Amino acid sequence: MKTLSIGKSDICSPYIAMGTWAIGGGTWWGENDDALSIRTISEAMEHGILWFDTAPVYGIGHSEEVVGKALKGKRDKVLLSTKCGLEWDYETPCFHKVMEGRKVYRDLSPKGIRKNLEDSLRRLQTDYIDIYYTHWQSPDFALYPLEETVGVLMDLKKEGKIRAIGASNVNADIIRQYCRFGQLDVIQEKYSIVDTRIASELVPVCEENQVSIQAYSPLEQGLLTGKVTMDTVLSSTDVRNKNRFWKPENRKLILDMMEKWTPLTEKYGCSPANLVIRYTASTIKNLNILCGARKPEQILDNAKALELQLQEDDIRQMTTMLDEVRSHLI
Repeated sequence: MKTLSIGKSDICSPYIAMGTWAIGGGTWWGENDDALSIRTISEAMEHGILWFDTAPVYGIGHSEEVVGKALKGKRDKVLLSTKCGLEWDYETPCFHKVMEGRKVYRDLSPKGIRKNLEDSLRRLQTDYIDIYYTHWQSPDFALYPLEETVGVLMDLKKEGKIRAIGASNVNADIIRQYCRFGQLDVIQEKYSIVDTRIASELVPVCEENQVSIQAYSPLEQGLLTGKVTMDTVLSSTDVRNKNRFWKPENRKLILDMMEKWTPLTEKYGCSPANLVIRYTASTIKNLNILCGARKPEQILDNAKALELQLQEDDIRQMTTMLDEVRSHLI
């Protein structure tokens, strides 16, 4: 199976990774069956998905705990990424938001990052993290100087506690600063075939500095799975109500396009989600696709995209249709 290099590190991975935010449960995702989540991770490994991404705030530690249980005895067979920079055990001058009834604060200080790492290592039942992301960046670099943040991450690499450095929720200037102060290997940002902001804003600086990109929400919160219709009703509290692509006028444009792609799903014997995942990977060189799952059937469908190869003529046809749709999105 073809693998992608992660930045300048010695780490390689298949182009699909599994996101584990949902298995943290809580108010965002609802109650979960942890045994089912563990089965989902095992199924992912058996079908070639070997990179698992989590974060301390996913379920306020619960996602990390479940991932740790699932990978016990298998740690050397996978890549594991988690994040730092968000804290709920104490207050800082930088309030982030309320999550699971807890006030969460940003702390990108060396002391805070080291505490985050030790907490994550304990929950994940491991002694090292392959890719360690700063989850959110400081809104005030006078409060948490980026040079100090990168400095402690580089120290943790030297100590063997992390293997590669990642950053999420960044801009082009922040990427350049990370690279100036140390080695940034990967960024994790929202990207889908309809939400292509990073293509012009971040891809050029990443290519310039040999920084890989991992895309989250590639199926646009379910809109691009082929399971959504114009009759799909969201509850008043559903976060997707704030997603502009789910607005009726945009949803219709996107779903009409997906309908036109049906002959391609028949040609390749794949699901609409498989087709979208594989096509998305073709739009940015060496793009890693982060697909969330909490049930075995979800990860099994995602894994089918690992073997899917699209012909160039079909990619061009899809791109032409997509460009037309994007020009009319509001």
